[in-house]
Amino acid sequence: MGQAPPLRIGNASGFYGDRFDAMREMLTGGELDVLTGDYLAELTMLILGRDRQKDPGAGYARTFLRQLEECLGLAHERGVRIVANAGGLNPAGLADAVRQLADRLGVPVRVAHVEGDDLHSRYPDSLAAHAYLGGFGIAACLREGADIVVTGRVTDAALVTGPAVAHFGWEPGEYDRLAGSVVAGHVLECGAQATGGNYAFFGEGGALRPGFPLAELHEDGTCVITKHPGTGGLVDVGTVTAQLLYETAGARYAGPDVTARLDTVRLTQDGSDRVRVDRVRGEAPPPALKVGVNRLGGFRNEVVFVLTGLEIESKAALVRSQMRDVFAKSRPAEVRWDLVRTDRPDASTEETASALLRLVVRDPVQENVGRVLSGAAVELALASYPGFHVLAPPGKGTPYGVFEGVYVPHGAVDHVAVLHDRRRITVPPAHDTAVLDDVPEPPLPEPLPPGPTRRVPLGLVAGARSGDKGGNANVGVWVRTDDAWRWLAHTLTADRFRELLPETADLTVVRHVLPNLRALNFVVEGLLGEGVASQHRFDPQAKALGEWLRSRHLDIPEVLL
Repeated sequence: MGQAPPLRIGNASGFYGDRFDAMREMLTGGELDVLTGDYLAELTMLILGRDRQKDPGAGYARTFLRQLEECLGLAHERGVRIVANAGGLNPAGLADAVRQLADRLGVPVRVAHVEGDDLHSRYPDSLAAHAYLGGFGIAACLREGADIVVTGRVTDAALVTGPAVAHFGWEPGEYDRLAGSVVAGHVLECGAQATGGNYAFFGEGGALRPGFPLAELHEDGTCVITKHPGTGGLVDVGTVTAQLLYETAGARYAGPDVTARLDTVRLTQDGSDRVRVDRVRGEAPPPALKVGVNRLGGFRNEVVFVLTGLEIESKAALVRSQMRDVFAKSRPAEVRWDLVRTDRPDASTEETASALLRLVVRDPVQENVGRVLSGAAVELALASYPGFHVLAPPGKGTPYGVFEGVYVPHGAVDHVAVLHDRRRITVPPAHDTAVLDDVPEPPLPEPLPPGPTRRVPLGLVAGARSGDKGGNANVGVWVRTDDAWRWLAHTLTADRFRELLPETADLTVVRHVLPNLRALNFVVEGLLGEGVASQHRFDPQAKALGEWLRSRHLDIPEVLL
């Protein structure tokens, strides 16, 4: 019996709010077998949780339904199956809504969904608590003939692993093949980030409107990452490396089905806009499933004072002193001031002559950060520093969320595939697991010989991509030549990282070395407080942390420049 044909899996959404017409573009731009969409993130689950509080029938990504209204008939005509986690907190509700839509449009499709991730009853003080399920529930739906599968909180990569398991007939213990599909899924999950979007070297490709990615996945777990002909952007080793490093950490990338070894991945250019991914090794998954718990953390309010011209520091000190009496009365739990020096001397525009003084307050009680603060800030309008104004009127205080990652045994969830005919198939938990021990650090390459250097930005020789995982941030840094790797591996230590980014100076920074990718991955613990929804810092998801790092100056060997 010959090998099964490759499976062409595309992506049409990297987050809730991504480009609306991407689904149509992917269905009309070239051949596909499966089209996936990732609509969920830590913050999205909090947003959907608040939606469900107002309407128990809500809790799913409504954008997905509107996209299907335009594209359901097209997908059916072309024989493309659709797999999306747009079900959010209510996959059964979304599945019913898709069936109603299909009936109204007269499109005969079979709709199934996956459930069992919802653990809200275990965490009754949460807005949402969901285990990250794997791909075998999706696979069960597809094997039983589903045309559309909607899920709740599965891992992002499961949207690819599930179709691959169904197509190739993989069993739970085929870890290398499963790991290959996880790597493919991780590359696809963020849409255009694999095709030149958010790319450090964005000037090298069509960043104006990058297309969405697809993977040609083979039975042995290898794949080629590409995109439809004629779409914008680019796919090269750099764009795929950047996405591989996004929101990961060390050599082991753990999931509910398999632990993929990122230190085994090999990337090779396989033609224009084609990158081959092979040699991926997998191991048994860890003994516990991750659970994302989202809670309301309290209320926050923010005022941004604009300080223009001379004596910026003195003007900031005056405002802080004037607000001190207000805080003595309301006593908010947290008060944070940040002076952002966007001003320039002898500026040619008023905006470039101005600095921003940002005040953020938080408290479990809304009244302590609401009108008391807002009124006091407004009352300063004619009684403070010269040129007083604020960016926007302060409000009454808005709720913010906090995210916590906890863990439960595999058997603690009821992973179920609910088919189009209402039959229910129980998905058994992983039968083999392995504790995630640290991987010994690989040997470093020989350092570059001494030579002349120039003090220039790191970004002249290195790319970076950064992101968030709960309260931690990660920054992946990579280079494109062996000589640059010889320099980077010895130069950019965790200590040097902290020196270059002073906001991390007092935090734990863990460096992971990935020689196959010529990459270092840094995990900064606690930089983001209690997660993106808490809006702990100016860049709450650490999206630009890598670009800040690339802008810092180092003594770089001239031979690399």
